[in-house]
Amino acid sequence: MNLKYEEVKAYYGQELSTNEDLKTNACCTLEEPPAYVKEALNNIHDEVLAKYYGCGLVIPEELRGLRILDLGCGSGRDCYILSQLVGQSGEVIGVDMTDEQLDVANRHIDYHMEEFGYAYSNVKFLKGNIEALDQLDLAPNSFDVIISNCVINLALDKEKVLRDVYALLKPGGEMYFSDIYSDRRISKDLQDDPVLWGECLSGALYWNDFLRTAKKAQFTDPRAVKSNPVTIENEEVKEKCGDIQFFSVTYRLWKIDGLEDECEDYGQAVAYKGTIPHAKSSFDLDDHHNFPKNKIMTVCGNTFLMLQATRYKDHFEFYGTWDTHYGVFEGCGGAMPFDAGEGSEAVGCC
Repeated sequence: MNLKYEEVKAYYGQELSTNEDLKTNACCTLEEPPAYVKEALNNIHDEVLAKYYGCGLVIPEELRGLRILDLGCGSGRDCYILSQLVGQSGEVIGVDMTDEQLDVANRHIDYHMEEFGYAYSNVKFLKGNIEALDQLDLAPNSFDVIISNCVINLALDKEKVLRDVYALLKPGGEMYFSDIYSDRRISKDLQDDPVLWGECLSGALYWNDFLRTAKKAQFTDPRAVKSNPVTIENEEVKEKCGDIQFFSVTYRLWKIDGLEDECEDYGQAVAYKGTIPHAKSSFDLDDHHNFPKNKIMTVCGNTFLMLQATRYKDHFEFYGTWDTHYGVFEGCGGAMPFDAGEGSEAVGCC
């Protein structure tokens, strides 16, 4: 096995006892969870919570009855949150390569089954490397949602991870994940630093390289949902990183035929019905698409498909066809999809 994998397994399995042992705040969730997620967290075993290492909230909407895969599930915190949200009829599978983390996750399966009032557990954990998902017993086109929480930065072949994810998703499915990104490419000497790599910093992709990588893996038009600049409190680590800026970002990637590499205008519009649980007054598709209940809003063709060809279809009214093209849709996209400039707030933890 590659030395880097062994270093990561040792870091998360042996060097870190709990999340309080982290040397930076990159692997900390930098956003406040909504009330229903807090309620789900209250039902999770303390040991599972103590060994959580993540940088975002990877809980999209409308999950009841879905089949979900968690890449780099660790101690299983996110799996056990999702277990409650998909319900008894849904299924959650976690994949991780660190024995110590999987031991914690598996040790508390029965505890959570009883805590959630289930007749049987809807969660299971597999040992595996997220760069070799095609070597696990996972059927293509079989998952509604695939999540990951601050783990893909630890992968050496990130494009391979995304290609395998695309193959595993059902048509209309999505990858909804949080990770660390940088404002520039990171030098090899920093990538070779085991602490910086283990702390989720030096494996971070330059944001533009991520967009290129996602598109190579067939995920056209990645959408950023939330972003926060990451602050580095450890002076030694901060000095090593110099002027590099890091961001914790949640993205959603869609497996939808017909998405274009630019946002195009077909004169289409949608109206949100207000029927998604926990989003009664409005629904956020991403960081620049908020849909208030009952308001008819013009959208680009890609956004139209992200709502019409997915599990959100029944929650919207759709207007327009694909018959006439009006050029580039004004109002989508931009330059760097997250920034640390005026109006942004650096959020730290630890």
